[in-house]
Amino acid sequence: MAETIIEPIEPFGLFSKDKKKSLFSKIGVVGAGRDGRNIIRLTSSAGLEVVFIEVNQERIDFAFKRISDGLDSRIENWGLTPGEKKAILGRIKGSTDYSDLKDCDFVIECIRFNSETGERDTVLRRQAFNAIEKVVSPEAIIATNATTVVISELASELKHKERCVSLHFPVAHTDALLLEVVKGVYTSEDVYNKVLLFAKLIKYEAIEVSESSGLVSLRLMSVLLNEACQMMMENVASMSDIDKLTVVVYGMRLGIFQMADFIGIEKLVCLMEDMFEEYGDKKYKPNPVLWRLYRTQQFGIRSGKGFYIYENDKIVGTNPFF
Repeated sequence: MAETIIEPIEPFGLFSKDKKKSLFSKIGVVGAGRDGRNIIRLTSSAGLEVVFIEVNQERIDFAFKRISDGLDSRIENWGLTPGEKKAILGRIKGSTDYSDLKDCDFVIECIRFNSETGERDTVLRRQAFNAIEKVVSPEAIIATNATTVVISELASELKHKERCVSLHFPVAHTDALLLEVVKGVYTSEDVYNKVLLFAKLIKYEAIEVSESSGLVSLRLMSVLLNEACQMMMENVASMSDIDKLTVVVYGMRLGIFQMADFIGIEKLVCLMEDMFEEYGDKKYKPNPVLWRLYRTQQFGIRSGKGFYIYENDKIVGTNPFF
């Protein structure tokens, strides 16, 4: 019988020690509100593992349900298969423990707005940044998803300030593939370039924006929304006709008033007040119409009534207030 020759097979195949870790192998998201869920869905759909942090199991279950419902909608419209949905959900993990972020190389803070005031608490966001830095590696990138919070302020207390950056998805829609990316005072060029690569990885086009309150998208929208409200108050045109004009003439996906309902009146009022305080220009001061909606808790889609009336997130009429 011929002698059996035994040789190690490692040189002829993949061996774990020779594997090179990809740049973005695991993404962390802190906060699974609407913006957070959008980021979770985008990154997991791009084939990345995602861990998200929420305050309790109830919020985790709610996030999974909303993400699952959104994927079901894509299946119904032939944009996804049931098998692909299963794979996407399989790459997502929810947790209440920040230590589960330890293997992430990119963590995005996306703490929800206060449900009552529409404000985001900068103190809580700083606490989140500090908690993230304690568990991730020094090379991991830490980002905030924000428009009016300045990233340099959040990074100022961290040991590795250079790895902090800000980004913002202007519209949470599958076809709105633009991402505003902001370099802070401390952000290194290497980190910034990596985030630009991240945008390409999830098939988004990055818009490079200098650090400023409101960035580009919110500053433009605030002025347009205020002017639209003013024209409605002056009876220049009806609310629905102004919306129709912004869609037909300017090619907007949603009319300006419908867009405000989609984002949330409570969020817009607080963000616009932040910009007014920052720049001191009255063009950012929320119009009285917005304040009336805010004070009567008519926030838009979330509350079922804003500029329009909603049932199951669909417009069923206009607000008789207008």
